[in-house]
Amino acid sequence: MEIDTGNTAWLLVSTALVLLMTPGLALFYGGLNRSKGVLNMMMMSFSAIGLISILWLFYGFSVAFGDDVNGIWGNLGQYLGTKTFMGEGDLWGETGVPLYVFMTFQMVFAIITVALISGGISDRAKFSGWMLFSFGWATLIYFPVAHMVWGGGFIGATIGALDFAGGTAVHINAGAAALALALVLGKRVGWPRDSMKPHNVPMVALGAGLLWFGWFGFNAGSELTADLTTGLAFLNTQVATAGAVLGWIIVEWIRVKKPTLVGASSGAIAGLVAITPACAFITPPAAVLLGLVAGAVCALAVGLKYKLGYDDSLDVVGVHFVGGWIGTLWIGLFGTASVSSLVTTDGLFVGGNATQLGKQAAGAAVVSVVSFVGAYVIGMIVEKTIGFRVKQDAEIDGIDVAEHAESAYDFSPTSGSAGAFQLAGVTTGNSSAPADADDKPVSEKVSG
Repeated sequence: MEIDTGNTAWLLVSTALVLLMTPGLALFYGGLNRSKGVLNMMMMSFSAIGLISILWLFYGFSVAFGDDVNGIWGNLGQYLGTKTFMGEGDLWGETGVPLYVFMTFQMVFAIITVALISGGISDRAKFSGWMLFSFGWATLIYFPVAHMVWGGGFIGATIGALDFAGGTAVHINAGAAALALALVLGKRVGWPRDSMKPHNVPMVALGAGLLWFGWFGFNAGSELTADLTTGLAFLNTQVATAGAVLGWIIVEWIRVKKPTLVGASSGAIAGLVAITPACAFITPPAAVLLGLVAGAVCALAVGLKYKLGYDDSLDVVGVHFVGGWIGTLWIGLFGTASVSSLVTTDGLFVGGNATQLGKQAAGAAVVSVVSFVGAYVIGMIVEKTIGFRVKQDAEIDGIDVAEHAESAYDFSPTSGSAGAFQLAGVTTGNSSAPADADDKPVSEKVSG
């Protein structure tokens, strides 16, 4: 088979789009974070690009997409990074795409899945602990789960659960891990008593916009070829996300009488998450409805942390875990063979059959349990060995300076006397203790 240049070009573009999503996530999470921890938050995303790229090259791709060994793990030696794949026969399946292009496309999926977890533990995680956890979780959880879902493992091949672009393998997987780490590390100092509002709302919106843009590569690119299904996934991604923006701000309007830009941005992410597994299996009207439901439900779900007492800092559980579950189950409710031959049984609300719904629930449950338990165990090992949580003083004064020796914003005067700046109302002093987003000094916030 010869290389299909059209498919290859599309997948190269899609790969670049998905890679852009991780810096977009860094901005989104960074804006949602407090000012004293924004760099640490962004570093966790950027470090994932470095670490996971190398792991994926040398053994991650082989574990995830090598020939199935036991339903959980692929043939470790099949695509080992020490080998070279440059022959005419080194194409991926029937797509006409070079193996290296597909390998890189799946690499950027692995990167952002790990980065997503970091939103659950902002302001309190040692960077060294995060790096060690990322290594362990990617190796023992993500790579095998990707194989189980997409690489011929038992979730896809035996259970028969469908996941077009990552509802289970990416979002439920990352959401369950974020919940586990939030429990391992415990609550931030002062949570939930103190105000911990986003410090930079325009940064949140910019990050969400970049994620929305990149997500077309995430979803439509997962077809691997440029065809009718690609077009359907592209359209469904847009209309579902649009519906979710409306769903989230409607809930805000009803609950607090004020729609917010943070809410609209979060709603967009919720819609993108929910449509990810279902984008090629449902019709556009069903995608709109999915977006509306996901936006509204996720807007309500983010409040669960206050009722249940876990400090998921940036609502990874409420958006990614819950949104991933909604989108995964939606295939069993609205999936139809009229748009995809992979749907062998029309969904409950299309054909009156709950068979696929049961398969979807089973697949999502397996990933939830595997990821939560695995992340909890790995997190506890990190905590008991090198330590995972920073000291309280570092958390109070600012994790950016404690962990990275830098701060995002320099509040000290560049010229003139400090007194002149103080009279003008500008915060001065040691940059290791910046004011929080609401301009209340951190020391006052902690002391109440």
